Amino acid sequence: MSTDAEQAHSPHGTPPPRPAHPPRTAPERPSAPPSRSANAPGFTPDPETPVLGVRAKAPFSRGTAEASGTRVPPQPSTPPRPSVPPRPGGLFGNGGPGARRRPPSRTAAAAASLVLGLGLLGGAAAGSWLGDAPGAQPSTADTYAHARSAWHSIPVDDLFPRSLRGKGEGPGGADRVWTRIAVAPDSSCGGGFDPLLAKALAPVGCKRLVRATYTDATSTSVTTVGVLITTSGPTGMRALQQRFVTEKLDERTDLMPRTYAAKGTAAAGFGDDQRASWRIRILTDAPAVIYTVTGFADGREVTDPQSAGEATQRGATSAPAQSGLGNDARGIADAIESGFRRALATFTETTS
Repeated sequence: MSTDAEQAHSPHGTPPPRPAHPPRTAPERPSAPPSRSANAPGFTPDPETPVLGVRAKAPFSRGTAEASGTRVPPQPSTPPRPSVPPRPGGLFGNGGPGARRRPPSRTAAAAASLVLGLGLLGGAAAGSWLGDAPGAQPSTADTYAHARSAWHSIPVDDLFPRSLRGKGEGPGGADRVWTRIAVAPDSSCGGGFDPLLAKALAPVGCKRLVRATYTDATSTSVTTVGVLITTSGPTGMRALQQRFVTEKLDERTDLMPRTYAAKGTAAAGFGDDQRASWRIRILTDAPAVIYTVTGFADGREVTDPQSAGEATQRGATSAPAQSGLGNDARGIADAIESGFRRALATFTETTS
């Protein structure tokens, strides 16, 4: 850049001779403030650096500043040497007076890297949409795998809530409330079913059996509910469910689940002869069988037990139907199945 003396002219139009001493340099522009440490409070990351595919802040330009009314000082022909070398990009990237501009080659390389990074992220996102994307329903294989390990991790109050509400589940659409009175220790399946039912369930295997017993609001009925975790895969569970539907195995009185008669509770006298109604649900999207069996809390024998499906039909006149025991068996089974699915979904989310 020319000095003030060089820019002036003599009266005769001839430039004065160059002085012997070194020329005065143009006043240095104020140096950029020293950048703050990354550990200092209020540190701002370099906006030029792409973070998770987000476009970096656009470089500062004269056109942008002039359009906004900001006065842009004339640039000297020779950049002044700052007293403190600025960080590459500076605290505000390439923007602002006094900051060094990125060479065109570096700018092109940064743009290429950004495009490549966005392309890779886009490809990864597309892959996740085609596969197990967040929020997508877990595959059947995942559900089966998690269900086999969830039985001992799900809180008992999630699997068997202390109270259950059945809106419209009673006879004539009346609401029902059931209270848990006992939870059995987890066990094998031995003694949990009538011999023929145990034989029918044998093809899917038994990993664990968990049970609980409920009573209604008036303590006149008791119901045992169980969740059998099988060792079978989806094919075996579908085959078992199809057999139960085709052969109506869930309606046979010689294929009933057994009760859990906890001592010191209203179910203490609840045995095989007190069984009045039952329900068996073979799940096909999880390795589980959910069942209920219900009876009177006073220990009376029932000579004409009837499945919940039959006892809840309109016009049914059996003792289980008229007393609402079929409704208890159906309502509690449905409530526990819904709770089991919710608990399994939560367990799957937290362990995936």
